[in-house]
Amino acid sequence: MATQKIDPKKLEEAASKLRAIAHPMRIAIIGLLEKKEQMNVTDLYKALKIEQASASHHLSILKTKGVLDSRRSGKNTYYFLKHEALTTIIDCINRCH
Repeated sequence: MATQKIDPKKLEEAASKLRAIAHPMRIAIIGLLEKKEQMNVTDLYKALKIEQASASHHLSILKTKGVLDSRRSGKNTYYFLKHEALTTIIDCINRCH
């Protein structure tokens, strides 16, 4: 069996994405966005019963790691899942079993 070289940069990137989605609040955000397709920060923090700053923090992490994207509409920013990115992460995890 040939051994594959481990690329530390790719390993850190994968670990970083997994850490981003592993937090219970971020899992809850992903769950809400799976049901509603898109929500603004106000809708999210009210639904999760958390502070607005906390919701914004978690949304920023998910967006930075490529799990979410956003679009502006007037004064509101609406967040939505990047399904392709999530599918890739889940497929990768499933191959690890």
